[in-house]
Amino acid sequence: MTIGIELGRTNTGAAGMMDLEELLATRLLVQGNSGSGKSHLLRRLMEQSAPWVQQAVIDPEGDFTSLADKFGHLVIDAAAHPEEAMAAAGDRVRRHRVSVVLNLEGLEVDRQLRHAAAFLGGLFDAERDHWTPMLVVVDEAQLFAPAAGGDTSDDARRAALSAMTDLMCRGRKRGLAGIIATQRLAKLAKNVAAEASNFLMGRTFLDIDMARAADLLGMERRQAEQFRDLQRGHFIGLGPALSRRPLAMRIGTVETQSRGSGPSLTPLPQTAPEEARELILAAPGPVAPRPARRAPPTPPQDILAQLAQASATPRPAATRAVEPEPSAEEVAERDARTRAILHEMLAEEDAAFRPIGVLYQDLLVRLRIHAVGGRPPELPAFRRMLAVARAGIPPEAANDPGWPEAAARAEGLPEDTQGVFLLLAHAARQGMPCPSDAAIARAYGSRSAGRARRLLTWIEEQGLIVQRPAAGGRRIVALVGLAWETAPGDPAAA
Repeated sequence: MTIGIELGRTNTGAAGMMDLEELLATRLLVQGNSGSGKSHLLRRLMEQSAPWVQQAVIDPEGDFTSLADKFGHLVIDAAAHPEEAMAAAGDRVRRHRVSVVLNLEGLEVDRQLRHAAAFLGGLFDAERDHWTPMLVVVDEAQLFAPAAGGDTSDDARRAALSAMTDLMCRGRKRGLAGIIATQRLAKLAKNVAAEASNFLMGRTFLDIDMARAADLLGMERRQAEQFRDLQRGHFIGLGPALSRRPLAMRIGTVETQSRGSGPSLTPLPQTAPEEARELILAAPGPVAPRPARRAPPTPPQDILAQLAQASATPRPAATRAVEPEPSAEEVAERDARTRAILHEMLAEEDAAFRPIGVLYQDLLVRLRIHAVGGRPPELPAFRRMLAVARAGIPPEAANDPGWPEAAARAEGLPEDTQGVFLLLAHAARQGMPCPSDAAIARAYGSRSAGRARRLLTWIEEQGLIVQRPAAGGRRIVALVGLAWETAPGDPAAA
């Protein structure tokens, strides 16, 4: 299935579409001076593609942390973790297919480069079994892949540049699609920029950057002047995922807000001159004692030496009570209680449309409140449970002798689409009308009827179902290999 995401509108009023699958194979470079709308473009791209593909954002200013509220991204505060933990975090992100925002705000530039390099290295070095498609967005890419040395240390700069080169040059075979944004092409390493096949160029003023942007878009040098005239949020795009010819477009609106929006003018306070003199020139009060200065952190070499010394010191064996393995009846009872709590959650207004990360945390809290013992479900298992619960499959459906085969077929689909397939299977098995687009969208955790239709088409392309029209504009869905078929149903029903 070809998945097109709408970035905005072209000058003719047509939708400016980007082919997501082609983007995964060909990468993207965004360029524009400060205030041109680069971050807005990246946010629009991530919001539109969030339901379809895993994402990781290298965020030096913390502008994209608001994605967590709407789309369930995990925010990793790099300042709270050592550099060594970043590689492990990158590996686990790929292993568990969690979308993340690596917030580098609060770190000095040297540590930003080192943390980002370690995290990208973890993504890149993941095992082959976890090479699933993933968008890796790097904002302010000229910081991590500079064309020349700056104020940072050589070690940090080389580590970050090597990680960025691996991402853009060798990441495609590992499922990593680099999306890099920069204020100035001249400051970005050429071997990193050259690997992108798609380009979106925004407002640019310096001649050297305009000339390079025109070269990348295949335009004549005399046409480069038009980059100065672009309005904020307007870009010229080119590439296999966008257009075969330079295409001007205006980026659409976004659902989440940036923390880095520009300041707005506000009226000055009305302060009388005498009051202002008293406020500014008043005698200073007693000087508060300075807080005690914290001791500098122990260098990594000393930490390793301490760990080695501690491991060499014999310690008494710790006695730990071994918890007995739960019986099959206890496991079944715990699963039943967990599903009941999940159904109770989804019965609340708009609960089915909350981000998965929010619902997962809510479930963990409710399991503790209801004193449900044992280990809670892992995130992949929770995704499957949530998909089935959203679909509204009654528990007695599992007693049908043909149901295990339908469940086995659903296992081959991504977790968030399994519930849709089981919803169709239940309706077909019972001979009920085909679920409407609204019911399918709800089972998928969305309100978009168009997304529901695209998902049905995708499942059909996987060879699992067949759609056919019925009288009166209704729809019938048959399950391939099971000979189950729904009754005619109205796609537009509420």
